[in-house]
Amino acid sequence: MTIRPPPPSGGAQGKLTRAQIGAIGEELAAQYLVGRGMEVIDRNWRGPDGEIDIVAYSAPGTLAIVEVKTRTGDGFGAPALAVTATKYARLRRLAAQWMAANQRRASEVRIDVIAVLISRSGRLRSLEHIPGAYH
Repeated sequence: MTIRPPPPSGGAQGKLTRAQIGAIGEELAAQYLVGRGMEVIDRNWRGPDGEIDIVAYSAPGTLAIVEVKTRTGDGFGAPALAVTATKYARLRRLAAQWMAANQRRASEVRIDVIAVLISRSGRLRSLEHIPGAYH
C-alpha cells in the first residue's frame, strides 16, 4: 500500500519531510484501524497538553487513544520505543481532555501504539499495532 505524499517542500526532490512522513504514517494507521473494524472518530486533536494522533472506538464503550510513530528506518530504534512513560502520562491527560471537550464517555480507555516503517518514497514496509500498550 502506498499513500502518495504531496511534493516535498524545499530540500532535495523526492525526499520526504518529517511532516510528510508523519502524515503518511497516520493515514496508513487510520486505514489499518478502519480495516480492522474500528471507528476512527477524530484525528490530530489538539488539547492543552498536546496532540492525539487518532481517537477511535475499538468496541462499544472502548475508546482507543492511538499514538502513531513513523520512521523511514530503524537508525533511531524501533518506532514504538519512542513512546515513553512521560508520553503515556500525557496521552492519559489528553484522553480526559478530549472526552470532556467532546462530551463523550467510555467504560474503558486504552492507549494504543502503532509503529509504522515506510520507505523513503512512502511505501509501507511494516505496521505494528500494540493495543493497550500501557496499562
